[in-house]
Formats: sequence, C-alpha cells, structure tokens
Amino acid sequence: MIIGACLFGLVVPRPTQAHQVGLSRGVYTVDGREIAAEVTFARGELRGLAPGLDADGDGLLGDDELAGGGAALAAVVAGIEVTGDAQACPGSLVRAGLTEEDGAVMAVRHVCAAPPRELVLRWSLFEGGKLAAGHRHIAEFVAPGAGPEDILAEGVLHARAPAATVPLDGAAGERQGWPVTAYFELGVEHILIGTDHLVFLLGLVVVGGRLRSLVAVITAFTLGHSLSLALATLEIWTPDGSWVEPAIALSIAYVGLENFFVADAAGRWRITLPFGFIHGFGFAGVLAELGLPAGEVGPALLLFNLGVEAGQLAVLALVLPVLLWLGRLPAYRKGRGARWISGAIVIAGLAWFVERVFGG
Repeated sequence: MIIGACLFGLVVPRPTQAHQVGLSRGVYTVDGREIAAEVTFARGELRGLAPGLDADGDGLLGDDELAGGGAALAAVVAGIEVTGDAQACPGSLVRAGLTEEDGAVMAVRHVCAAPPRELVLRWSLFEGGKLAAGHRHIAEFVAPGAGPEDILAEGVLHARAPAATVPLDGAAGERQGWPVTAYFELGVEHILIGTDHLVFLLGLVVVGGRLRSLVAVITAFTLGHSLSLALATLEIWTPDGSWVEPAIALSIAYVGLENFFVADAAGRWRITLPFGFIHGFGFAGVLAELGLPAGEVGPALLLFNLGVEAGQLAVLALVLPVLLWLGRLPAYRKGRGARWISGAIVIAGLAWFVERVFGG
C-alpha cells in the first residue's frame, strides 16, 4: 500500500504543455550585411522564454498577444546573438505570429556594419534554464532565393554547444553537425520527457505476464505510432491536435482501468496497436510543425522514430526489473500493488483529459 501511494505521487500529472519536443528551428537568410531569421518555437517554450507575452494569464498564446508582445519578446531577440567578423550585428523584431499545431514564429532582422566574411550565431537563450535541458536548435544558413541544395551551412545548437560559425568567403569551414543526426537524440529525449507516454507504457506492463506477451504489446504499440508518425510528418494526414491530445489521455485511463479486469498482458497487443496509432500523432505534432531538413526527410524521420524506440526500451529495461522485484515483496502482493498503480494511472489519464479539454 505504501509503495502504491509513492508511485501514485509519481504518475499524477502536473499542468504542463503537452508534447514539447525541446526543438526549435531557424532559417537565417544572409543577404549582404543583413541576416533575416525566421525562428519557430513550440508555443509553450516561447511563453517560458517571455513570460510577459501571455498578457491575459490564461496559459495560452494568441495572435494578438504575439503581435503586441514586442517588449516581452525583446529578451528573446537579445538571446539570438549574431556577430560578423567579431563585431556585433544588432537584432530587432520584425513580426511574430502563430503557426499551425503548437508553433509560434518570430521574424528577426540582424544588421552588420559590413557584409561579413565569417558569421557566428550564438544562442544565450540556453542560459538560465528557461529552455528544456535537452533543447536543440536546428539552424540553416541560406542565401536569398537559395534552394535546398544551396544551403550555406547548417548546424545544431544546444546548451553544451550554443554557437555555430559560418564562413561566408568561400572557405569550406567546419560544419557544426548535420541536423539529421540530431533527430535520434530528439526522439530519445522526447519519450523521456513525455510523461503521459511513459505512464501509458507503465500501464501496459504493470500487470506482468510472459516476456513474449510483453514484447508483443510493445511491438504493436511501436508499429501503431510509427505509422501515424510517418503519416503526420510527411503531411499525408494530420488530425487536429484538439482531439488527439484528449484521446491520448483517455487511452491512458482506459489501460489503467482495464488492468483491474485482466490477469496479465496476454493478448493486449490488440488494443495497443490502435492506441499506438493515436500516440504517434502526439509524437509528430510539434515535429511536423517545425519541419524536417530539406532533402533528408526520410533519414530524419527514421532516426527520430528509432530514438523514440530506444528511449522506450531504456525505460522498460529499468521498469521491468523493478516490477519483478516488487512482485516478490509480500506487502506488494497482499496490498495488490499493481491495482494501486493502475488506479493512479486512471486518475492521471482523467486529469490529463480534463486539462486538455478545458485548458486547466
């Protein structure tokens, strides 16, 4: 009973923005001494960087708040630092607005004293803990009107490497890393910070069962969300997030409730396949909005999905031995610990459902 109560405290959700992948994307167009940047954030992360942007305090961002939020966004603009030939290129906000799904875009203009031969982009936004610890900023530097094959440089910025150097005088220079390689890490990080997905996985395995049954459950879940992730990211079909997020929450509550009526995981793959399909749209929401590197959509999508799988397997490798150990404890067996955990999962799913439907 005590163990169940402790686990209850771990799975009951706190109000959060759903499915933040810790990813932003910037296209930096270099035109002489001017650099025009279009930077896309998840709305929740932009709100965290500029708390004053949410003028009415409802936890959401509107077009009017972004349009009139120049003062609040000044700190974000200041955190996107550009220098040309070691001289600062001051930045100013051009416009800001909402995009589809969960995105918000800022257009920022930097002006250098002269056309630079070497450009340095540094994100001081990583300082102060306002962005998620694993946040990645995917940056593309392009010439005006350049196509995907004419990208000047591309790099991935993060807290350990917050700057990228771009030679503009024809020198080869050293790339900061291909963005496509970052998608595996993003997939791992996304599943690790996706509390609702982890609670769903816990609900699937907490009842125990033969290893073959547990593998079938996870495999079905994987197949389901791999399909929907591809459909959404490739823009074949992207359902409205206003029903996807509540549906994910209800799937969590359903699995927790079903645990009271099943002896083990045998045959549960039948429900995890369609539920995995729904969860995949949750994985894809912000990823599809921010986009994938031009010309490398397939590899980036595959790596992100592999990262999600690696994260799931890592979590299960930790959880399953703990559940096996708990199953040997008399207090856990007598107190029907799996039922206590399942009850907490039901409450967590219902709480997420209410939050996502009513904006709590």
